[in-house]
Amino acid sequence: MPTDLTGRKLGIIHAALITTRAVQKYIDEIIPEVEVVHWVDDTIQNTNFACPPGVIPRKNYAKFVTGALSQQEYGVDLILLACSTFNRAAEHARPMIDVPILQIDRPMMDLAVQDGRRVGLLATVPTTVPASERLLRLAATEAGRQVEVHTRLCSEAFRVLKAGHPEQHNEMLLAEIDELSRHVDAIVMAQVSMTALEPHLTATRVPVYNSGRTAFNRIREFLEALPAPAGGSR
Repeated sequence: MPTDLTGRKLGIIHAALITTRAVQKYIDEIIPEVEVVHWVDDTIQNTNFACPPGVIPRKNYAKFVTGALSQQEYGVDLILLACSTFNRAAEHARPMIDVPILQIDRPMMDLAVQDGRRVGLLATVPTTVPASERLLRLAATEAGRQVEVHTRLCSEAFRVLKAGHPEQHNEMLLAEIDELSRHVDAIVMAQVSMTALEPHLTATRVPVYNSGRTAFNRIREFLEALPAPAGGSR
């Protein structure tokens, strides 16, 4: 029987408002009793996108720390970084924050590196590619695995999504997944916006992981493993 997580608090830091909508499905389905506190700053994504791939303005790392300190003060049990492009912010912030911090992409990468040596990375935003490739290789190294990363960038899919055509976005990415799956042992989807594809991925050649479900499954496991508060029971 699942542990009742009533009274637990999750903080989520977003670099764009769009990801608040993408994660809501998994909040409702996986941790409905948890109090979720969102911290959103659209200027982070906008300034990240204005830089060349692999370059993150230093002020955005400072903004992440500000958000994390605010959530820590509120008393959250865990902080989730919901942006793939500057996932390194979690690593910079950990020495300054007492609350555990999870990168939204890390759980799916931990799973993918166990499936084989060839891991496909599907991205729709160029600035995300270097950060996601680095985190995937870090997950492999920490698991004692060696992987080949096969990256596919489909920028046009993100463009049509922003233009208000989610069906076309999904069709383009499903075609990419079908082709990529012929060459790899597992696939990870770099943007949380790709979680919309989940219903269409029930019969793929290889495992295809989305950051929404894998991250919130990990979050539930983490919160359930916490000791009961003093003077209370769960």
